[in-house]
Amino acid sequence: MIFITLGSQKFQFNRILKKIDELIEKDIIKEEVFAQIGYSDYRPINYKYEDFLDREKFSKLMKSSTLVITHGGTGAIITAVKAGKKVIAVPRLAQYGEHVDDHQLQLLKQFDGMGIILPCYDIEELDKKIIEIEKIKLNPYISNTKVILEDIEKYIGK
Repeated sequence: MIFITLGSQKFQFNRILKKIDELIEKDIIKEEVFAQIGYSDYRPINYKYEDFLDREKFSKLMKSSTLVITHGGTGAIITAVKAGKKVIAVPRLAQYGEHVDDHQLQLLKQFDGMGIILPCYDIEELDKKIIEIEKIKLNPYISNTKVILEDIEKYIGK
């Protein structure tokens, strides 16, 4: 199953939802799709969705997915990679009223540099990214929390 999660920001992300509908209609996406659409006002035609999910249902869908397609938000990306999922992230862009600025482009470049996700900077290439992610090996997510805590302990200890 493909799980789409668009977070809880008070901005729509209709572009990605419409593109998923199109890819299902073209038979590029053949597996089941479920989306958490947040504040988007586009209503998917070819797949199930809910505006928001409680923690339990979100976890269940994340666990049962083979691929997560998400916006370029740090929380959504980290949650998916921590769960060991392959992730395609598409940035929200200000020009489409999806955010106030284009900071998600910079975030995706950082994650891309780590090799833990497959960014999709151009929504028209999402079909290629879905095919590509099946063939590539992404790096596992390794938390640096322990390193940060050790640095803080060293600092405090001085």
